[in-house]
Amino acid sequence: MPDSPCPRQPPVSVVRRRRTSTVRRISALLGVAALGCALTACGTTVSGHPRSSSGPNSTAAASELARLLPNPSQFPEPYAAVELPPDTAEQAAHDLDGILPGARVDPEDCAPVPPVSVPAVSVGTDDATRATLTVELVRTDHALATLQRQLERCGTVRATQNGTTATVTTELLPPPPLDADETVALRRTVRSEAGDPETTRNMRTLLGQVGDVRITVTYMTFGDDSVDGEALDSLFTTAVSKVRRG
Repeated sequence: MPDSPCPRQPPVSVVRRRRTSTVRRISALLGVAALGCALTACGTTVSGHPRSSSGPNSTAAASELARLLPNPSQFPEPYAAVELPPDTAEQAAHDLDGILPGARVDPEDCAPVPPVSVPAVSVGTDDATRATLTVELVRTDHALATLQRQLERCGTVRATQNGTTATVTTELLPPPPLDADETVALRRTVRSEAGDPETTRNMRTLLGQVGDVRITVTYMTFGDDSVDGEALDSLFTTAVSKVRRG
């Protein structure tokens, strides 16, 4: 019997084009988030927190964290995933916070505390719905309980810049039972007082911490507040397990 022919692998150029196409789709979605950024007050620094997470040491830390990210193949279907470069990763992380650099925050003590490293981020996109699943890893010198206490007193926050104000609403949910030192779950909405409802960001986020590594997995949609809970739970479990294994 003749040997079965080996399956043909796509040319390297085809693989690269596919990856480039995926990056462009995610960049387009980040562009929509950037529009939200313009509406929710973007700048270069967060008032009251002059420390920057950028620099050689933090970039090296992000590179080390990147190996702990779930592989693109570990994202659930139909979320086509890529790892973001460091500068884009920082932008994506700010979008998930809802309160972006440069905003005048009310109450003032509700501004996010910067991490001690540049984040490592992978994003998966569902082209049909524009929904994204994002995994963010950062090193932090704060316990997750510190963030939880801040969120408990910062359920509604207003962020203003150049006369434009956005309202960030955060609701704590029952934490997921998982093998992490600490876990937190939340629902967040970022709505601009001057923006189109279609730019409203609705997020469901699961957070865990293993040592000094904080794991954040977020499902985000624009306008629509539905959530793919099964995909979110699955990816969070995968992300925490990979960090735990090191």
